[in-house]
Amino acid sequence: MQYINLGKTGLKVSRLALGCMSFGSPDSGGISGNVPEEEAREIIKYALDAGINFFDTANYYGLGLSEEILGRTLKDFARREEVVIATKLYYPMHDGANAKGLSRKAIFDEVENSLRRLGTDYIDLYIIHRWDYTTPIEETMEALNDLVRMGKVRYIGASAMYAWQFVKANSIAEKNGWAKFVSMQNTINLIYREEEKEMLPMCVSEGIALTPFSPLAHGALTAPAERLRDFPVAQNQSDYVLEQDAEIVRRTREIANKYKVSPAQVAMAWVYTKPGMTSALVGGSKVKYVQEAIDALDLVLRPEDIAYLEAPYVPHTQYGFR
Repeated sequence: MQYINLGKTGLKVSRLALGCMSFGSPDSGGISGNVPEEEAREIIKYALDAGINFFDTANYYGLGLSEEILGRTLKDFARREEVVIATKLYYPMHDGANAKGLSRKAIFDEVENSLRRLGTDYIDLYIIHRWDYTTPIEETMEALNDLVRMGKVRYIGASAMYAWQFVKANSIAEKNGWAKFVSMQNTINLIYREEEKEMLPMCVSEGIALTPFSPLAHGALTAPAERLRDFPVAQNQSDYVLEQDAEIVRRTREIANKYKVSPAQVAMAWVYTKPGMTSALVGGSKVKYVQEAIDALDLVLRPEDIAYLEAPYVPHTQYGFR
């Protein structure tokens, strides 16, 4: 396994992060997973044995069940100081007026709940899952800074927002001497590249770690092109855009056949051709998917391959920021 610094920090993370959104029960609430704990434990153990030390979850995944499963499993198979745990907050975990968002109250309540479920004294990387349009960003950044000073959180990160929002938040933190976001977790894949316009160049310029999710476009890049409409990436896109996306899916399979690898490996390898890529998230629903992502680290796409894969791309309607 390869390791890299998380942005400008001294924290070393594996070039792959295990995404734990699929761990849990279909009826657990929140974003529900379908991988029961027994299977999840096997996947986490496999990742650990392969050298993956970076694990990503969120309080909203199964309304805490994913955090519980990850915490119990890591406690059984790894030393706490050897693993990097990232979790997120923003979405509602209960009913009520203060159930959602990034107020000081919500942040202080949810960090304690996540610590308890994970069975740990601190969180390595605490990520705001979305931008809160109802809370002043000054309040959010000060509260996150207080968690860092208290030792409950080591670093803070952000996910799925506009570049201007990220810059504004970090500028306010810098002005006040508070902890700044060190990472950005956003959608980057062959059929959704809108982040290349502003967010990626900004992160590269500022030394912000990129830990993209959905490198396989929720599975669309590994499915037949004619099934593209069945996947979340199709929402809000025009027929013309989807036709171009289908061509990219076909080309991904063509390059995969050329190198005798899977389409997933090609899609993952392409992500790592982008400047500033730190650690892409691989969905941890099956051991074979984890191994495919590991194998992709050794796949080097030629410049002509990259150009061929990217050529059909057209601008997309941005989605997933709320």
